[in-house]
Amino acid sequence: MSRLPGTRRRRLVALVRKEVLQVVRDPSSIVIALVLPVVLLLLFGYGVSLDADEVSLAVVVEQPAPSTERLVDSFANSPFFRITELRSRQDAEAGMVAGRWKGVVIVADDFLSRAERYDDAPIQVLLDGTDSNTARLVRGYVEGVWAKWLEQEGIAHARSSAPAVSAEARVWFNPELLSRNFLVPGLIAINLTLTGTLLTALVVAREWERGTMEALIATPVSVLEILAGKLAPYFVLGMGGMALSVALAILLFHVPFRGSAWVLIGVSALFLSGALGMGLLISSVARSQFVAGQVAIISAFLPAFMLSGFVFEPSSAPTWIEILSHAVAARYFVSILQTLFLAGDVWSVILPNVGALVLIAVVFLGLTLTRTGKRLA
Repeated sequence: MSRLPGTRRRRLVALVRKEVLQVVRDPSSIVIALVLPVVLLLLFGYGVSLDADEVSLAVVVEQPAPSTERLVDSFANSPFFRITELRSRQDAEAGMVAGRWKGVVIVADDFLSRAERYDDAPIQVLLDGTDSNTARLVRGYVEGVWAKWLEQEGIAHARSSAPAVSAEARVWFNPELLSRNFLVPGLIAINLTLTGTLLTALVVAREWERGTMEALIATPVSVLEILAGKLAPYFVLGMGGMALSVALAILLFHVPFRGSAWVLIGVSALFLSGALGMGLLISSVARSQFVAGQVAIISAFLPAFMLSGFVFEPSSAPTWIEILSHAVAARYFVSILQTLFLAGDVWSVILPNVGALVLIAVVFLGLTLTRTGKRLA
């Protein structure tokens, strides 16, 4: 009996060695774990942005004057706009219909006379609302340029009806308002979901298809040893992919990281454990690679992408969708990642989400241990 722990240890080491050799011999595992996260980071970091830069804007000045030229210069000097100056509002409106401009600013011919009388002298702004997010951003940018020009011209201070109270906005955590700083941390959760759930489900289902799982079940190893041997190599691969993603986020995309590296490692390991458990559970139910891949995408990847807060805030969805999102582990992990990167170690946010991740990991690993028995059916 004294040899039993040593025997189990040798069996476990042999199982881990078998999985490592399988990973080395099968490049697809390395591609999913290490190459795919890099590709996704590059695509989302450079190709996906919720910001609006270099927006095409037409500025119509019906009666040019030095003050209106300064207004045009204010738009031209803004990093958010690429302007075209026109004299006819009809041409500007036709160009926006044709898709040449995202917005049109019209300075009417009576603008100067009304401004000199300190009367209400508005400008008209026409926006292309087909992309509502861009339209809202362009509106805010135009209002900012307009307010700055009023201040410089002294018109705002000359009005007797100027408000006695003014608002000064301060943006915390992401003062540059860069969507990249919001998207890239969340993408790390998407990468770990792919590595943990999709990769594990495919690899184990492949063993069922090839018949090697039956041969493994026929050996003296226990179910716990089989699961541990399966989890260990892919856990290391997943953590390696996480480290690579974090390095790219900080060094390539310059996303600030204000939290503790040890907290990041701990919560990533916890989330990955749950994702691996989910992948093993899927493979034990669907023993075909095709079916396992489809189930992993539908039950893990798509919910992580749509319901985690990676792009869309769950609270803005219908109530039943928001309730459903609480069952998605990536929701809690994304919240922790965004907090660690942009705000730091805010324990009032981290601890509740860690508790949810612990519960989800225990449920999936427990179901996997219960479902995976030493039987062929």
